[in-house]
Amino acid sequence: MKKRIFIPGPVELAAEVLAAQAQPMMGHRTPDFNAILEECWDGLRYVYQTKNDVAIITGSGTAAMDAAVSSVISAGDEVVCIGGGKFGERFPKIVSAFGGKPIDVPVEWGKAVDPSEVESAVAGSSAVAITMTHNETSTGVLHDAKAIARIARENNMLFIMDAVTSVGGEDVKTDEWGVDICITGSQKCLAAPPGLGFAAVNNRAWDVIENNSGKRGFYLDLASYRKSLKKSTTPFTPAVSLIYGLRAALSIIRDEGLENRINRHRLLAEATREAVLAMNLELFADPDYASNTVTAIKIPAGLTDDDVRGRLNSDFGILLAGGQESVKGRIFRIGHMAAVDAVDLLGLLSALEIVLAKAGHDFTRGAGVTAAQSRLADL
Repeated sequence: MKKRIFIPGPVELAAEVLAAQAQPMMGHRTPDFNAILEECWDGLRYVYQTKNDVAIITGSGTAAMDAAVSSVISAGDEVVCIGGGKFGERFPKIVSAFGGKPIDVPVEWGKAVDPSEVESAVAGSSAVAITMTHNETSTGVLHDAKAIARIARENNMLFIMDAVTSVGGEDVKTDEWGVDICITGSQKCLAAPPGLGFAAVNNRAWDVIENNSGKRGFYLDLASYRKSLKKSTTPFTPAVSLIYGLRAALSIIRDEGLENRINRHRLLAEATREAVLAMNLELFADPDYASNTVTAIKIPAGLTDDDVRGRLNSDFGILLAGGQESVKGRIFRIGHMAAVDAVDLLGLLSALEIVLAKAGHDFTRGAGVTAAQSRLADL
């Protein structure tokens, strides 16, 4: 049975990306490899919508989160950390690991952060930074990054944003919004192989990093990445094959065009939400702040996770994501990012209808697929 992945990363890889990884090894300290890195940096600046440096880290997106926090804070520094899901709530753990003091801004899972609550947390604090996960894949919520960046700038704080599942699928205006350190990963909307993390860093953040005598870390010290960037290389041995794949993936994005790619993700997300409602299912995330790249759906009363995700996997080879932590067993999540297209989505929705009907869920057969078809006519 063919396996199909509809999770929020890793994603299906294009044939060109798979083939690129099979190329012979080359020296990572050679002009030829430096040229490949330059192509990757240029492509990353394109998807980030930035003119700033972008560090390429051999590690996951969490490694880039770790690098950002450890490079800018010293022991005892306060950091305002916006919650609202598993990944937003990872930031305070990282801050604490490096001796910082997180100031939590709790956000109900499935809801977007209220900027006024961030302003209240900032007021009276001595925080040096604000952290936030832009697109919270555990809930399917997209937070207002522009508003949070403004608060950080007005209070002379750095804004560190996890955009692991938004860069390449959502409109992430890194420079225009004033995101000081913007983090993403290779295996999400970029549709590259897992194992690379990226951090776009502006001059405001570099000033803090290079003057931070209390920072910790060695491999993930962003200052060392900037030093190597000036020589068109990386500070440590990179994952050469993954870089090959990244270059191919970024070329595919260029060919599609970033605006077209973001629009495709938006239409897929809207089609998914309309289909879900037509199937008499309930969305988990606030529709006003719904993600372009993943949709979270409540499991209907009387059904279990195995009735939905389990049967989709066993009967059709389709892998969806389940709920995490407090919503485990209560929701399932459809990832519609990277190379997913209308045909892929319609096939998934048709299979979901079959599974729901067999499980006894009350809805009109074909309603979800029809709703999605109507929306996808705009592609």
